Amino acid sequence: MFSMRTIKNILYASLVTQLIACTTIGPNFEKPAVVAPEDWSELSDDRLDVSAIKESKWWLVFNDPILNQLVDLARAQNNSLEIAGLRVLEAQAQLGIATGQRYPQSQVISGSISRISPAKNLGNGANYSTYGLGAGVSWELDFWGRFTRGIESADAAFMSSMAARDQVMVLLTAQVVDTYTIIRITEEQIRIAHDNETLQKRSYDIARVLFRNGSDSELDMQQAKTLLLSTQATVPGFNISLRQAHNALSILLGKPPGAVNALLTDDQSIPVLPATIEVGIPVDLLRRRPDVRQAELDALAQNARVGFAETDLYPRFSLFGSIGLASGGPSGSSFGDLFGSDALTYSFGPSFYWPFLNYDRIVNNVRVQDSRLQQALVRYRETVITAYREAEDAMASLKGTQQQAQILIKTVASAKRSAVLSTLRYKEGFSQYQRVLDSQQALFRQQQNLVSTQGASVRSLIALYKALGGGWEDQTDLPIISPSSREQMNQRTNWGELLEIQQSQNDNNISQ
Repeated sequence: MFSMRTIKNILYASLVTQLIACTTIGPNFEKPAVVAPEDWSELSDDRLDVSAIKESKWWLVFNDPILNQLVDLARAQNNSLEIAGLRVLEAQAQLGIATGQRYPQSQVISGSISRISPAKNLGNGANYSTYGLGAGVSWELDFWGRFTRGIESADAAFMSSMAARDQVMVLLTAQVVDTYTIIRITEEQIRIAHDNETLQKRSYDIARVLFRNGSDSELDMQQAKTLLLSTQATVPGFNISLRQAHNALSILLGKPPGAVNALLTDDQSIPVLPATIEVGIPVDLLRRRPDVRQAELDALAQNARVGFAETDLYPRFSLFGSIGLASGGPSGSSFGDLFGSDALTYSFGPSFYWPFLNYDRIVNNVRVQDSRLQQALVRYRETVITAYREAEDAMASLKGTQQQAQILIKTVASAKRSAVLSTLRYKEGFSQYQRVLDSQQALFRQQQNLVSTQGASVRSLIALYKALGGGWEDQTDLPIISPSSREQMNQRTNWGELLEIQQSQNDNNISQ
């Protein structure tokens, strides 16, 4: 057995080694500097307010209960969001693996029984039996910070997976609201088409009666019929777009096509823009957008991988130890001899491993990791720049489409009046039918333009909210994975408290 002196020496050597092992190889992460604009360039729009964004659930500004219900369902049922949540759990498990590397990496208990019977033509050798039972430990010390860098990388990757899930939620929310807006735009286009169909049907009836009475030519009647049929032909196209939008919305809700039909029965108009839109200041983007946070964390994780690769340039130091029982001999030995006083065997001591002849290979791996780090840093800067561009583009589109809509409102009013007057003068015989045809064509075209522009204005606001990174903050009542996935995973695997811990950590991340 080990003497107390031997045990003390082992513990002392381990403690001294750990105290010495305080060097962490590799570069320390430095967040890349980016220049944030002091203000937005589109603040001439009276609706835009640089006040801090107070409402995390930005879709509530439309005051549409159906839309609110759809967003809630998507956040609870969307498959892409579910996959993102599962990737968070995967990253958490990977972090657990990396953390475990700090402790003895090999801890085994082994046992064996063997019986050897030599061949008779080799002589008169007797049968031979061996018995063994033992335990062994091998511990590579974190002398150069190899495992510290591994934990640092895994932890950053875990936080990056959470940011990626938040980004999925931002995109999902914007897609649901945008698809819902497309549905309402298409429904309005269909309504306008039917209204114009009714108007043009009356004009066609007038032209047909006049032709039958000999008061007008067949040309006017055929022109009226052509206009009517062309308007009717637009309805099937709108219905196709409407059905496709319904199907797209169903998929966003994690349901098969047709699942949202019952939720969209109410006749709703296109969402209305709020009086003011809180956009904050440009630097707020760096705190709000999950993809910016994810890009920074990806760079942090890769920075740690550079240090991890550099540790291969230095020797690895380990402690090993084993203790066991062994016995064996000719046929006279027995299994009971394994527990005799002479069966004890043990070994312990330090070791090192240094593949110095692989220097070029190791250095090139460090270069590979460093190149990837620089890519991640540039990608972070590009993500920030893209974020500002998307916000500015959305603001410019919002301002431009609002101006267009104001003009088109007057244009439609004028086109309506023109259609009424031209029809009246035609009935009274003071003008040709061509004027009726032109005025009704213009009315239909301008009404469709107005609806498209109003919809584009709302979609620009949706794009702005998405560019500002809103929609992920409030997840109080939203589990990181669905209850059904949680149940299936717990039935297959012992997850312990990991699933519950994940939700708690996610809430903490949101509150920061």
